[in-house]
Amino acid sequence: MNGHVVSRKVYYFIFAALMVLLILTISMAYFDLGPFNVIIALVIAIIKATLVILYFMHVRYGSRVTWVFVSAGFFWLIIMFTLTMSDFVTRFSF
Repeated sequence: MNGHVVSRKVYYFIFAALMVLLILTISMAYFDLGPFNVIIALVIAIIKATLVILYFMHVRYGSRVTWVFVSAGFFWLIIMFTLTMSDFVTRFSF
C-alpha cells in the first residue's frame, strides 16, 4: 500500500485540539449568550468534524475524487441546514 504516512505527533496534536474543543463546548453550555449559543456550538462542531474528516479519515492526503465526494457531502449538509432553518424561521408561534 502506497499511502501517505502521518506521524504520531500529528495525531496527538489533532487529538489534543479535539479535547480542547470538547472542553470549550462544555464550558460554553454554562454561558447564556442568547441566540449566539447555537451559532457558537455549530462553529465548534464544524471545526471538530473538519479535523476528524481531514486527519482521522485521511481525506487531507486523499485523491481529488475523495475531495469531490467530501465536498459534495458538505454541500448537501448545507442544503439540509438551509431548508431546515427556512422552515423553522417561517413558523408562527401562537
